[in-house]
Amino acid sequence: MAWIVAVIAVIAAVAATARSYRAARSEQLAVAHAELAERQAKAAEARTAALVDEIRQLARKRIPAAALALSHPSAQVPGLREAAEVDGGAARLLTEAVQAARTAVTEERQRVDAAARAAMRGTSAKIQSLLNQSQQLLHELQHEYDDPRILQLDFRNELALRRTQATAVLCDAWPGLARQRSPLVEIVLGAQSRVAGYERIKVANHLRDERLALAARAAEPLAIALAELLANATAYSHPDTDVQVTVQQSGGRGAFLVVDDAGIGMDDDALDRARALLAGPSEVLLTELGDPPQTGFAVVGRLVVQYGFDCHIEASPFGGMRTILRVPAHLLTVLEDDHTLSVLAPVPVSAVPVPDRPAAPAEPGPEEPQPAAATSGLPSRRRRAPRPAPAAAAPAVPAAGQVSRTPEQAESSWAALQQGTLIGRSVAGRAPAPDSDGHDHLGDQDEQGDDEK
Repeated sequence: MAWIVAVIAVIAAVAATARSYRAARSEQLAVAHAELAERQAKAAEARTAALVDEIRQLARKRIPAAALALSHPSAQVPGLREAAEVDGGAARLLTEAVQAARTAVTEERQRVDAAARAAMRGTSAKIQSLLNQSQQLLHELQHEYDDPRILQLDFRNELALRRTQATAVLCDAWPGLARQRSPLVEIVLGAQSRVAGYERIKVANHLRDERLALAARAAEPLAIALAELLANATAYSHPDTDVQVTVQQSGGRGAFLVVDDAGIGMDDDALDRARALLAGPSEVLLTELGDPPQTGFAVVGRLVVQYGFDCHIEASPFGGMRTILRVPAHLLTVLEDDHTLSVLAPVPVSAVPVPDRPAAPAEPGPEEPQPAAATSGLPSRRRRAPRPAPAAAAPAVPAAGQVSRTPEQAESSWAALQQGTLIGRSVAGRAPAPDSDGHDHLGDQDEQGDDEK
């Protein structure tokens, strides 16, 4: 019996030991679970705090910076502050939120810009119609009255009409004026007449064929584009300097209009932006053109895309900027010989007649100064002294059977006389001298803030 009691005692001891071990083990597991739960809770709190901080940064910094970067590409958009504390799914969702905000802002800006363009298109069309009517009325008044102030009103009306046309083109509207085939040099003169400070613009004609003309559909757009470039050149150069315009003709690449100014120039960032605008981007938002909007290059870029022109800007040897506007060959044509060019059109440099040297030059009279010699092959003024009549000159009185001039010829002569009288009176009636800074009467102060460089 003793051994049975001993076995029972051993079994009881083993069972007690097992129970105590299990109790200790359970207690250790409970402590471990408690510590793990505490660590998990702290980690969850840290992740929650980090996510809250990222959401706060998303709302306060990342989304505003992403919206700003749409207008200023150099602006930096911050990333996640504590990427290690935020799991991959949350980080991906935060990045998607930034992209969604960028897309929403872009779409809203485009919608607002489209609405603004539509409103400006309608307004520009109405204003342009009124200005055209005013221009017609002013032309009628010029034939009835000799007041030189009418010419000044007509010029200011022309400046307002150019700005309205530029606004319409920027808003994807038609230029609003149709032309026939027009000589290239006359288009240059028309663009010059639309710019304040036009007297500073000097045109050099290097065309091989002075009757080189532009197709009807591209004549007015080229005049608008060149006027914007000229306005830009005059606005950003000193009033005492000239703006040189060179009209050149190439073999198979069309014609080139080169505009040189001696202005303030451009830094690298401004030059890159100008080239981007002149290249004709697919879309230019009005809100990206500054305040007040500087629309010159944007208008030229729009016309470049629509009509196939080419425009390039670079530093000019005169100290300012050089802009090269290329007209492709398929837009060029040659007018018939019976088409009369404007008397104001510059004569091609290569076509300037060189007077023959007489065998025995006669001494000029006391009231006849020697003609100034032309330098560098450029056009020069020559005295208009009447030539001596030949010995067998026709009588001054027409013969009885001589045919008189046609009414059209008489009308043309009188119109030329009247136009010359008006121009002479307008020049004589200006307050400043021709070489002085007389821009106030031409509205230069209003012109300065309109164009972009």
